[in-house]
Amino acid sequence: MSLVHRWLPRSVVLNDLGWGLVETTVLEVDAAGMRYIVKAGGEGDGHIAREIHAHRNWLEPWTSTGHAPVLVHADVDAKILVTRYLAGELVENGHPATSAEVFRQAGVLLARFHGQLAVEDSDYEDRENQKLLGRLAGPHRIAVQTVDRLRAEILAWPTPPATLVPTHGDWQPRNWLLEAGEVRVIDFGRAALRPAMTDLTRLAAQDFLRDPHLEVAFVRGYGHDPREKDAWHRTRLREAIGTAVWAYQVNDAAFEAQGHRMIAAVLDAS
Repeated sequence: MSLVHRWLPRSVVLNDLGWGLVETTVLEVDAAGMRYIVKAGGEGDGHIAREIHAHRNWLEPWTSTGHAPVLVHADVDAKILVTRYLAGELVENGHPATSAEVFRQAGVLLARFHGQLAVEDSDYEDRENQKLLGRLAGPHRIAVQTVDRLRAEILAWPTPPATLVPTHGDWQPRNWLLEAGEVRVIDFGRAALRPAMTDLTRLAAQDFLRDPHLEVAFVRGYGHDPREKDAWHRTRLREAIGTAVWAYQVNDAAFEAQGHRMIAAVLDAS
């Protein structure tokens, strides 16, 4: 962390904000009376580079209005970034996340983020299918019969061109802050160009199931529903499989169980 000490001389760690599941260190620090967030990735980390890219290319619609942290320092090779501390209480931790107004604001913010750029990609669907087949071929605890059914379905999917926009990649209350009634956004380690609907997968598997009024409020804030039926089915199944496989690999039993429930729900609906 010598690079951080050069950037922020005499800095003092105030809090360790890491989740403890992946090799990313997240610290709240004080330097000369100012608070910052320092993120550092381990050897196999791929999130820091994506987060730095998002800060440098896509976050202006949020940072310009104080809805996302401002990048101060970054080094892609060293896998370290520093942002200004963004005040607010995590919606998931400090609030029951049942407020329709919170979800309406989240919809407004996401529409602003998605609306800044759109590109057509004729290969996106095929790439995602190949990644999904690779995940099914790797280590996981999905039942063999289910894997056979999933593989057969994936191989039969069409691969139409897709419209990609900047996406957060982990759009859910645990990455929203609430400050004086206003929603703010953090954590961009999964940011990438994807179809807009992909940012609704985690909400659909959790919050929208718990309270349909939150879905109504979110879509109202977003301005329209970006989910097209067939593409949404493929998107949900990709997210479900990815959740079950990734959670197994990092030994997160609760999240893995959610992934298996998500797989079952999508298959039951098909």
